[in-house]
Amino acid sequence: MKNCFLKKARAAVLLGMLFSASAFAQQITRFAVVDTAKVYQAYFRNSAPVRNYENKKEEFRKELDRLVAEVQRLNDQKIECTRKNNEAEALKIQAQITKKTDFITEYTNAKNAELESLKKNLQENSSFYKSLYDTLARVAETGGYSMILSLQESNSVLWYSTSVDITDQVISQLGLK
Repeated sequence: MKNCFLKKARAAVLLGMLFSASAFAQQITRFAVVDTAKVYQAYFRNSAPVRNYENKKEEFRKELDRLVAEVQRLNDQKIECTRKNNEAEALKIQAQITKKTDFITEYTNAKNAELESLKKNLQENSSFYKSLYDTLARVAETGGYSMILSLQESNSVLWYSTSVDITDQVISQLGLK
């Protein structure tokens, strides 16, 4: 009788341990983060549309720098006219500065809209995202991850350990390294 009770007690303890281990195992969720912008850049690094986007962005930056330098030159002229008490000329220059500044604002808005449209078209490339999601699924399954968070798509990722960042692994699996 005592032997039977001991066996039942051991079985109960063993079942309890198994149940606890099972419950504990279910509570552990492995997750990873991926920097989709970095993957995107690696994927499209040598594509013509990205080069076009980057060239337009650089042209815009250079033109903006040139326009700002013009305004600065006019501002320097205005200061010089004011220093020489030539208020009439200073007012004419101020009008030019205002006109150029307004142009810069309109130019910047138009170019930013154009660049944003190009960037959106690049980001909506469905073959890239199909390949990315297939690769993420493969990496998640082989790495035992139950969740992969995008650093760009979620404002709720406030901190993460670099040990869970699988960006380089995804880039490698896409054949981009």
